[in-house]
Amino acid sequence: RGAAGEPSSSAPTEGPVVATTSAASGANTMEITPLGAGQEVGRSCLVLKYKGKTIMFDCGVHPAYSGLVALPYFDSVDPSEVDLLLVTHFHIDHSAALPYFLFKTNFKGRVFMTHSTKAIYRLMLADFARVGRAATEEQIFDENDLQRSMERIEVLDYHQEVEACGVRFWSYAAGHVLGAAMFMVDIAGVKFLYTGDYSREEDRHLKGAEMPSIPPDIICVESTYGVQTHLPLYEREKLYTETIAAALQRGGRVLCPVFALGRTQELLLLLEEYWASHPELHRFPIFYASPLAKRCMSVYQTYINQMNDKIKTKASLGNPFDFKYIRNLSGISDFDDSGPCVVFASPGMLQSGLSRQLFDRWCQNAKNALVIPGYCPEGTLAKHVLTEPKEVQLLSGQVVPLKMSVHYISFSAHADYTQTSEFLSTLNPAKIVL
Repeated sequence: RGAAGEPSSSAPTEGPVVATTSAASGANTMEITPLGAGQEVGRSCLVLKYKGKTIMFDCGVHPAYSGLVALPYFDSVDPSEVDLLLVTHFHIDHSAALPYFLFKTNFKGRVFMTHSTKAIYRLMLADFARVGRAATEEQIFDENDLQRSMERIEVLDYHQEVEACGVRFWSYAAGHVLGAAMFMVDIAGVKFLYTGDYSREEDRHLKGAEMPSIPPDIICVESTYGVQTHLPLYEREKLYTETIAAALQRGGRVLCPVFALGRTQELLLLLEEYWASHPELHRFPIFYASPLAKRCMSVYQTYINQMNDKIKTKASLGNPFDFKYIRNLSGISDFDDSGPCVVFASPGMLQSGLSRQLFDRWCQNAKNALVIPGYCPEGTLAKHVLTEPKEVQLLSGQVVPLKMSVHYISFSAHADYTQTSEFLSTLNPAKIVL
């Protein structure tokens, strides 16, 4: 990933970028090879080799592509040599290549993730496969592969030390999304920390990432936002809510493309609170459009113990995810598109699915607004519309003028320059891999 300026993202590169760094033991070397997310954002997958052990961290797909070209560069490693596969969180760019790697290669190792990541992984990948079937004939896994992968996945708690294949490892809470983990791996006394996506900032429902109690010798840290510094959270929340309210009050519809789980729950909590304090907005409905909506919320309710004190306090008074002003919407056939409203719809990159259907329907009306709350990789429609094109191509192939207003207000819960520099300064590792 890029270490400076705008998050770096590109079309498929010619191959993985290999970094070999000296380990703390002197003559021995530790080989670190990104099979994805090396000088790009998407398909996170990193392989660590040291002292005869091979560990893979994450196994995601690139959200801008479909089929085999979306996979990490698995041909750069012998899957049969991978001892462990540690998945940091449930987002598809970190987990959706797992069924393929388990059953379409000769990988025989063990797979670990946290309890809540496993629960949400099942829902996310079922939705990913469903949307993918509608968009392309080339599928990298099917429902049977996904179900079989659940049988292979082992779970661990934060701070629980596990020894497997001659390697010791444990995890720390990473913020970012529910269940996200940073993994500390100890091989022959050399400690390697892989952060995955992390955020040190507490929000409405999640704690910030932990500061590891044991300093690593080597750290591989995400650098999605490079040297950028985020606006303070309260400023982003104010801009987000006021942008949505303004569009509604001019008679427009608001599309918020999101993933079914993750930052979506944070944004729903934000709008629920905003609507509660603004009675003039009560006439405008908010829809959470996902066939996974009810199951997603039940998972979040189950794992409230992993969230912060603010949400636990609300939970003591009732289910904080039982919303008063937000309705579930299973699909476009159930949608009464008769007036101003807000719709949270997946997928977040507008590639296909309900978010794309609504974009195609609403993009030619200047009263309407598209509010993108997360980072958009190159090659996606969401990234393209941020360049302010005068025209866009619909799924039908028709080219039409883009008249709806487009806003990018990031709630992606990735560490910025300030968070990462403080994190690294505190841990003070001998080696750093961005």
